[in-house]
Amino acid sequence: MNKAGTALSVLGAIAMIAPGFALGQTASTGSGQAYPVRPIRMVVAQAAGGPTDIVTRLFSTRLSEQLGQQVVVDNRPGAGGSVAGDIVARAPADGYTLIAAANGTLAIAPNFIKLPYSVAKDLAPVALIGNSPFALMVNSALPATSVKELIALAKAKPGTINFGSSGQGATSHLAGEMFKMMAGVNITHVPYKGAGPALVGIVAGEIQMMISGLSSGLPYIKSRQLRALGVTSARRVPVLPDVPAVAETVPGYEVGSWYAILTRAGTPRPIVEKLNRESIAAVNSADVHSKLVASGVDPEPLTPEEVGAKIRRETERWGVVVKAAGMKLQ
Repeated sequence: MNKAGTALSVLGAIAMIAPGFALGQTASTGSGQAYPVRPIRMVVAQAAGGPTDIVTRLFSTRLSEQLGQQVVVDNRPGAGGSVAGDIVARAPADGYTLIAAANGTLAIAPNFIKLPYSVAKDLAPVALIGNSPFALMVNSALPATSVKELIALAKAKPGTINFGSSGQGATSHLAGEMFKMMAGVNITHVPYKGAGPALVGIVAGEIQMMISGLSSGLPYIKSRQLRALGVTSARRVPVLPDVPAVAETVPGYEVGSWYAILTRAGTPRPIVEKLNRESIAAVNSADVHSKLVASGVDPEPLTPEEVGAKIRRETERWGVVVKAAGMKLQ
């Protein structure tokens, strides 16, 4: 082989193994096979109809089109999202099994659940879909039309108002615990297996209030099946301009959710980078972006490293709330 041929062979070998090689080109697995060549499993750490599920389905449809392979949504709720997390943590590190999860799974559950895996060590951040404030919603029959009236009612009848959540230790649960502490009221937590079932429960009158994601609560609010008393962002949001922030009545109250995509740790870097690029492109596409905003989600394109840093910060922040709520490691 002449010198030119040898040089080309060396460059070819380097191209196959160099981390981050050929950004913008076809990613490959460790064996050199193009990626993706078959459907991708997107395990959702929440029941169908919940905020994470709704946001993921908006996003994954577009991602399927861009990747040229179907992204199959697989809802696996339970144990603070750890059921879904464990599936991905045990999957092959080949980019064909992803998890779509909110901060309840990634930053809250690790503070009070003995997980069979480590979020930091066994899962690799891929991308962030966006952030969303919650809405404080009540059953339409409850005689309270404002946060102030809700607090007065709760104080007049301690322990009689039940608030639902998507599960023990979920963000919606701790959002209620935070409201309970900051507003000085005695309300009772009722956990459900997912935000979807909890929303059905509050409409049916099984519970009287719930603090949950706008993406799943908006249809009930707009159809007047539920009454929104406040949003949990620092200020009012465009999608519900007439609904005040809870902080206008309970100063300093602010909570929300964010939705991230992760895969198995050890997945080849070119695959993670391809998934990140395509995820950002999907979120920024006109149709998905407009639907996310209409659902109360603020899209936020981040690198895998930025997603990892966000998870670490939020894990520390929610650890303080978990401790204050008296929740013990399970």
